[in-house]
Amino acid sequence: MPRGEKTKYTDKQERKADHIAHGYEKRGVSDKEAERRAWATVNKEDGGGKKQGGSGRKDHG
Repeated sequence: MPRGEKTKYTDKQERKADHIAHGYEKRGVSDKEAERRAWATVNKEDGGGKKQGGSGRKDHG
């Protein structure tokens, strides 16, 4: 998954990041920095993206 790709996040995680970013923007943080901080917070709290799927590799042992 390329850096910055958000397809593996749930709708709830995306809403959470939007809410956090909005709070930063209200305090005068730039849009880009607010979004970066918001996703860092979501990753820290939730452990990253949660949707099923991945590299496509399966263990055929």
